Amino acid sequence: MESAFLHFGGVPAEVLLDNARALIEHHDAVTREVRFSGKLHAFARHWGFRPRACAPYRARTKGKDERGVGYVKKNAVAGRRFDSWAAFEAHLAAWCRDVADQRVHGTTGELPAVRFAREAPALRPLGGHSPFGQLRDLVRRVQADCAVDVDTNSYSVPWRLIGETVQVTICAGRIVVRHAGEVVADHAVCSGRRQRITDRTHLAGVVGADGPVRRTTTPPSPPPPASLLRPLAEYELAAGGGW
Repeated sequence: MESAFLHFGGVPAEVLLDNARALIEHHDAVTREVRFSGKLHAFARHWGFRPRACAPYRARTKGKDERGVGYVKKNAVAGRRFDSWAAFEAHLAAWCRDVADQRVHGTTGELPAVRFAREAPALRPLGGHSPFGQLRDLVRRVQADCAVDVDTNSYSVPWRLIGETVQVTICAGRIVVRHAGEVVADHAVCSGRRQRITDRTHLAGVVGADGPVRRTTTPPSPPPPASLLRPLAEYELAAGGGW
């Protein structure tokens, strides 16, 4: 997808996707409830488009893109040999420019090059976006201070998740925390070290949430008052025994 954005010089408002497991974690055919993968969410946020999943078991929602694969195989590739991958890519680029984009398309009745020139202004400019880059997926347990630790920094999550295991996705300058597949926290990555980044809504309902948030440790139990301590002889007398 990123290569396509760069090739066409822009990003569409919406991208229609097949229900590949790497992209769609869950898609209910009846309720149409969709849960996208964390990596896809991060990728869509980075490039600024809205992901949309095809209806399950309804191939027509993908249009005729699969038919285009057969056209490339039979017209551009079949019966040819290439000395290198670079030569193969150069051939495909020339074929797209001089053959595929210059034929009259069977559905639109137009040359693809002419059609695209008219639709290209609808794409959002790339705006100097850097490549998506390497995405990191981590698993963390929410600590008693309502936060997860990432690269020495602490990021808040809703206090009700204390003790729960969550998934943390780091990409495109964001820290996205998910629990049971739902996004529960979203922070900008902190460039410093040993900092605490807190969203106060995560502490709503907690006593003292308006004050400074600090890590707390459970203090040791104090010794019982001296008045409750008895000599061992008294216990022996009550038990009717002795040494």
